[in-house]
Order: sequence, then C-alpha cells, then structure tokens
Amino acid sequence: MASGFFAILDDVATLLDDVAAMSKVATKKTAGILGDDLAVNAEKASGFVSKRELPVLWAITKGSLLNKIIILPIAFLLSAFAPWAVTAILILGGLYLAFEGAEKIYEFFVPHVHASIPKDAEAPTKKDILALEKEKIRSAIVTDFILSVEIVIIALGTVMDEPLLNQILVVSFIALLATVGVYGLVALIVRMDEFGTHLINLNGEKNSISDMIGRFFVNALPWVIKGLTVIGTLALLLVSGGIFVHNISFLHHLFPSVPGLIVEFGVGLVAGLLVLLVYKGVKKLFGRK
Repeated sequence: MASGFFAILDDVATLLDDVAAMSKVATKKTAGILGDDLAVNAEKASGFVSKRELPVLWAITKGSLLNKIIILPIAFLLSAFAPWAVTAILILGGLYLAFEGAEKIYEFFVPHVHASIPKDAEAPTKKDILALEKEKIRSAIVTDFILSVEIVIIALGTVMDEPLLNQILVVSFIALLATVGVYGLVALIVRMDEFGTHLINLNGEKNSISDMIGRFFVNALPWVIKGLTVIGTLALLLVSGGIFVHNISFLHHLFPSVPGLIVEFGVGLVAGLLVLLVYKGVKKLFGRK
C-alpha cells in the first residue's frame, strides 16, 4: 500500500518535471507575442480617469480570463479534429489586428474631422462616461481575445507530440501567465504617477532622493503611455504580419533575403491598409456618417 502511494508521488513528480521543462520551452516560443500583448494592452488600458484605472483594468483582466476559458477547450478540440480551422481562425484574427494598426496610422497621417463639442453643450453625464468606458473595455477584450488565440496556438504547437494531459497543463500555464503576468505589469505601468506622488509626499524634505525618484515617475508616465501607443500600433502590425507569414507559404518565401521582422511588418501594414480600404468603401457605400 505504502509502495503504491510513493509510486504515485513519483509519477506526479515526473509529470511536474516534464511540464516545467515544456513550459519553459513554450514560454520562450511565446515571449515575443507576450511582449506584443503587453504593449497593446497597456495602450488599450490607459487614458482613463485615475480612480477608474484599476477597476477598468480589472474588468479587462476578467474578460481576458474568460477569453482563455473559451479558447483553451476549443483549441484542443480543433487541434485534434480540424487543424485547418485553427489556421483559418488565426488568419481572420490577423486581419482584425492589421486593420486596427493600419487605422491608427491612417488617423495619424491623414487629416480627418473630429466630432466637435459645442460650447454650450452640457458636460457628459456619469452614464455617458460609463458607456464610453464600457466601449473601450469591450474593444480591449476583443483585441485580447485575438492575441490570446495566437498565444495559445503557438504554445500548443510546442507540445503537439506530448500526451493530452501534458498539453493541457503546459498550455493552460502559458494562458494564465499571459493574463496574470501581462495585466500585472500593465497595472504597474498605469499607476506609475500614483507611486511617484506617494514618494514625493513621503517626507517633508525638498529635493530628497524620494522626491527626485517620485518626480521621475510622474514625469515619465505620459512619455511611457505615448511610447506604448506607438509600440502597441507596431505590435499589432507585427503580430498580424507574423500570422500571415507563418501560415501562408507564399508569403513565407516571398522575400527570403529580407529580415523577417521587416517582412512581417510590411505584410501586416499592407494587409491592414487593404482591410481599411474595404471597410471605408463599405461604410461609404451604405452612407454611414
């Protein structure tokens, strides 16, 4: 009886060792897209009133966890019974990410009329602000869903030849890391100014070490957010381009002598501009203002 118990413990220990080793490999494979995920979601989670930043981020995090709960079982089923569908879903998701990135670039370079607020207009109500907040949260969760699909599929590809239990444990670990790790870092980024203010108010002395560090964090936050906006846009195009290049053989061998990063960015940008052109054409056709 005792020997059977210790044999089970030995099997569990072996399984955990195998899962840890495979998780390390899968983490390396998904490191690039996890970095892109951080940049994109930090940009999506910024721009809210200070006291609403953490509640909004928590709402996005819960949406991200729900995304993983939906994606994981579907990914395992499709991988087993319809692997072609995985590629189709990835390409459709890539088109959406490319569109988002291209739209941001288009709005930066092409002059366009912004909706103006009349001087005598009433201040937005709490209901209006919450509606806008919900819209931004929804957009962030949709983008997270597409990035999560890419992360899960890449992680799954590293353990396709392993037993099903190992696949489930490794990919689930990567999915959890993508949520807890990424949004934990996002929370630290968007609260930089609060942390800096706390350091400034730490003592009554002027120009102390804590004051200088605090002012650095407060002054750095706007630049970090602007930088993440640019990085997030580039990440959208790079991720989408990577999806196309790695899943469409024609594109994979199109420019063999050009660095892969440049090819992925170029492919993502061209695809995004094409989707944007179609979107604006359909929008104009149906007369939407």
